[in-house]
Amino acid sequence: MKTITLNRKIKATPEEVYRALTNPFTIELWTGEPAEMSEEPGSAFSMLDGYIVGQNIAFEPAKSIRQLWFFGEDFSSEVLIELFPDKSNTQIRVHHQGIPDEAYENMLEGWKEFYLGSLKNFFEK
Repeated sequence: MKTITLNRKIKATPEEVYRALTNPFTIELWTGEPAEMSEEPGSAFSMLDGYIVGQNIAFEPAKSIRQLWFFGEDFSSEVLIELFPDKSNTQIRVHHQGIPDEAYENMLEGWKEFYLGSLKNFFEK
């Protein structure tokens, strides 16, 4: 099992970034793909047209999101996304643990390019 920890600075407030990560309509705007999301702990979510699926565990508005991400039928990993104010920006920290070894490279690229990269582009275009 492997772990990914990434940090990015985004030109938006923590409230704006949090909304972009939890509102299904906004998720569709920055990913370009259908999304299902609810801030209800225990609810299922889906992003990137089902490429990312899992269960929401906990939310702290404008501060953090904790989720389980599923790999196939019987395996999950834990994701913690934390938001920190930084002047007029937000520092976003992603901590993803329990990634299967064979999925690590794809997950790392996915986080950098498709998740954090797309989110940053959404706010900074």
